[in-house]
Amino acid sequence: MTRKNDQNTRGGCCGSFKDYVTSAKFLLYLGHALSTWGDRMWHFAVSVFLVELYGNSLLLTAVYGLVVAGSVLILGAIIGDWVDKNPRLKVAQTSLIVQNVSVITCGIILMMVFLHKTDLLTMYNGWVLTSCYIVIITIANIANLASTATGITIQRDWIVVVAGDDRSKLADMNATIRRIDQLTNILAPMTVGQIMTFGSPVIGCGFISGWNLVSMCVEYFLLWKVYQKTPALALKASPKADETELKQLNLQKDTEKAQEGSHLMGEKDSKKCEYEDEKEPGCASQIAEPFRTFREGWISYYNQPVFLAGLGLSFLYMTVLGFDCITTGYAYTQGLSGSVLSLLMAASAITGIMGTVAFTRLREKCGLVRTGVISGITQMACLSLCVVSVFMPGSPLDLTVSPFEDIHARLIQSSELPPVTTEGPETFFTTGMYNLLNESYPTKGYTEMNPKPVSLLISVSLLFAGVIAARIGLWAFDLTVTQLLQENVIESERGIINGVQNSMNYLLDLVHFIMVILAPNPEAFGLLVLISVSFVVMGHMMYFRYAQKTLGNQLFVCCSNTKTVSSEAESNVSVV
Repeated sequence: MTRKNDQNTRGGCCGSFKDYVTSAKFLLYLGHALSTWGDRMWHFAVSVFLVELYGNSLLLTAVYGLVVAGSVLILGAIIGDWVDKNPRLKVAQTSLIVQNVSVITCGIILMMVFLHKTDLLTMYNGWVLTSCYIVIITIANIANLASTATGITIQRDWIVVVAGDDRSKLADMNATIRRIDQLTNILAPMTVGQIMTFGSPVIGCGFISGWNLVSMCVEYFLLWKVYQKTPALALKASPKADETELKQLNLQKDTEKAQEGSHLMGEKDSKKCEYEDEKEPGCASQIAEPFRTFREGWISYYNQPVFLAGLGLSFLYMTVLGFDCITTGYAYTQGLSGSVLSLLMAASAITGIMGTVAFTRLREKCGLVRTGVISGITQMACLSLCVVSVFMPGSPLDLTVSPFEDIHARLIQSSELPPVTTEGPETFFTTGMYNLLNESYPTKGYTEMNPKPVSLLISVSLLFAGVIAARIGLWAFDLTVTQLLQENVIESERGIINGVQNSMNYLLDLVHFIMVILAPNPEAFGLLVLISVSFVVMGHMMYFRYAQKTLGNQLFVCCSNTKTVSSEAESNVSVV
């Protein structure tokens, strides 16, 4: 009997594991991991490729960043509306194919440019090479727009349907998705970086193109399997059609009332209404449709009950306190080596994963809305270390130096250059814009052979300690707002609302880059830190206002019963 029970237990364990591996949830995780891995490799590599192509200048990278941010800012609502109006499987497959084909095409073009750059540079005074740059940035931007559509479709819609009515399952799935993102943020750039280091940019382009080709086929199959295993994905609400029917019913009622007062006028009005209904939209109406969609999307976003929570999340994007090119560039000016920075990035990913774990635990104990408040307080407390670092020994903050002095001097320097005689764009950009964007920050002589004194590392140590610790609260807050949007936005508007949310995020991210461009010298970085913390505080104040409206006097009453907390939130949201 014991042996049989053991065999049954083992068989049950194997069966449950097999069921999990073949479940829609696991297949969705696997597809997201493949998609995110390729996406992170491409975003890391394309910036390096553009710098390599333009003679170690940041010009092309800066142009690419502005094009990407501007495109999502303008087209975010339109992309979301397209997601809402089309079947789920069609949207997912189309965005997947467009994204991967664009990356493959861009990789092939980059390979050709790297191999024949010298020849292209001499053709038509460099205009052919410049045309290649424009084509590369354009196709890469299309890939990013398709990636935005894929993210809205899978992470904001499919995951909600797969989770069903179980909000705890939805929270766990959201946390798992973020953990996958954190791991791929480290491993994917390391992989392609090693290939480019020990190989060449051409090999790197070929590897990324090949990866996306294989990944596209596998992801396509996984999406189809998830769609098959989740019949609810085939059903998609369309209240816009219901609104049209309501308008027609109201029109009929108005016509009937008019007929009671004046039969003749009623007949004229009904004929007029029939004529207007039969008339097809003109060319001008079709041209104006995207603008109407853009306006309606932003109005609908403003009218959402979770508007303040989404806006608060967007304000967190206006910050220099993250592991992007700006913060790492500042770290180099303070004497930190590349190996130390890689360790700090790994620590940041670990704390980010801790934030996803904290989110699930806090949600179970205190409810979703209170989790956002707690995570916001945690993030602000950790960022206080960054504020203290601005005034500690080793901080380059110097209020006597104008924040605009550095860029003003560079503009004057570029304007004093001798006139360019060659009409080719390569020569023009190399003389003017190269001097503006390619000069590195002064490192004050701090190198690996001549390191910064330990006593002067207090400021930068506190800065990165605050940034790394704050990732716990940041990712818990991000997951909170994400799930609030998933639960409170109606199904037919998930695409357009999340598209506008992405636009808001990119808008504040664009503002933070403009802020750095206006004050790029290290002496002004302390001011950027203080401004960034101020925006984070404002974002959490907006969320606190939303939480206060939602829970009222129950905001500070922590309840261990998740169902009770959820029902309280639902009732309060419905009242608002």
